[in-house]
Amino acid sequence: LSLTSLVFLLFQLYYYKFYLSQKSGAVFSKVRGSHSAQDSTRWQVVRKFLGLISSHNIPVYLIDPLILGLVDKDIEQIRSSPDGPSPECKYFCAPRDFTTFALLDKTWKHEVGLFRTAEKMGFQWLKIINKDPRLDGMDDLSGIEIPLHYIFKLASHAIHLVVFYERSGNYLWHGPLRLKQHMDRKFVPFRKLHFGRYPGAYEKPELLLVSIDDLKVQIPKNPSRFLEEMSHSRFLECRYREARAFFQLYPDDASLDAVEFRKKAKSLLHLAALTLNNLGVKFWLSSGTCLGWYRQCNVIPHSKDVDLGVFIRDYKADIIPAFQKVGLPLKHKFGKVEDSLELSFQGEEDVKLDIFFFYEESDHIWNGGTQAKSGKKFKYLFPKFTLCWTEFVELKVHVPCETLQYVEANYGPDWKVPVKTWDWKSSPSNVQFNGVWPVDEWDDVIQIY
Repeated sequence: LSLTSLVFLLFQLYYYKFYLSQKSGAVFSKVRGSHSAQDSTRWQVVRKFLGLISSHNIPVYLIDPLILGLVDKDIEQIRSSPDGPSPECKYFCAPRDFTTFALLDKTWKHEVGLFRTAEKMGFQWLKIINKDPRLDGMDDLSGIEIPLHYIFKLASHAIHLVVFYERSGNYLWHGPLRLKQHMDRKFVPFRKLHFGRYPGAYEKPELLLVSIDDLKVQIPKNPSRFLEEMSHSRFLECRYREARAFFQLYPDDASLDAVEFRKKAKSLLHLAALTLNNLGVKFWLSSGTCLGWYRQCNVIPHSKDVDLGVFIRDYKADIIPAFQKVGLPLKHKFGKVEDSLELSFQGEEDVKLDIFFFYEESDHIWNGGTQAKSGKKFKYLFPKFTLCWTEFVELKVHVPCETLQYVEANYGPDWKVPVKTWDWKSSPSNVQFNGVWPVDEWDDVIQIY
């Protein structure tokens, strides 16, 4: 009886290991440092996925924030460590529902063969498509759909593959994850995904091939920088549909002067962005430039300037000499760092660049204005806002995420109606009188060149 029982138990172990475990999608092979079969499953699924994409020559790289956060703490050790066996499964065995990878669209086109191989390996897969915003414009809203996300599920773990596309502003973009009506919303816990709630914009990362938990994988060379990018990556599309409706009511100015101004404004904005980015100063489209992007996806031709916003905490003394060095002389400087700072630089011919510095209070944000001849001060109040990326005149640039509230604060409920006569001291809906600069400070706070 004892011998029979022992044989039966051995048969059950054999049956479980070589039949049931394969049916469930993974064999729980031993991994150094694994503390349980569940830990091993995650590592095994990642290993199988990497084998799958390698067999089809698909270059992917790891963008999983949980794993990159762990990797970043040990990045020097990982870079210098040999390719020998790892003493423990530290990264890919960490508890999580997904492991996230990125794929550059232009590096891969043949998905049918991949899906067939994936199914043979036991993976279930889901493909999420949506419209391609790169093809939208003032003349056409294409509606053409492209792959945005793939999910490969095996056993109790899933791989989220995010597709990145290169856009005209020389950056990478991924789209949102929106399920079609017929899709299985219980396929995986979609709410837990780290990518897909919003579209995102990123700089092209430099990649590094490393060995993590005995698996060869590419990661961003600077994981901490990528994680910082990720936390502020939300992207807003230009509203072409609304812009077309606007131009039906108010035909666009196609005069030679308007075309020339827009050309100069685009050039000035690109130069300003390059200069501020080189200094590490975060900025966004403000005032009329922000209104032009939001309302008509273009520069307002009668505005005659380019307006940018910068939080005063990001101010650097190098800003003025940096702009002068690239050929933009200082036109005026009003206020001081502690109060109502405003800089204006002279661009090509009569086009100027205005940089407004914003100050944060407990319940609002404001920027200041100064009347040179009287020393009067003005304050422009805005509700608190965060920053998102967008693409404007072929440039990746920030705008307030809460754009409607921002625009309404500045231009009131009638912001959709073009106004060619504008008084900066009285026209804005959010302007307040803010006192007068003391006469003995005028030489410092009112400088005109």
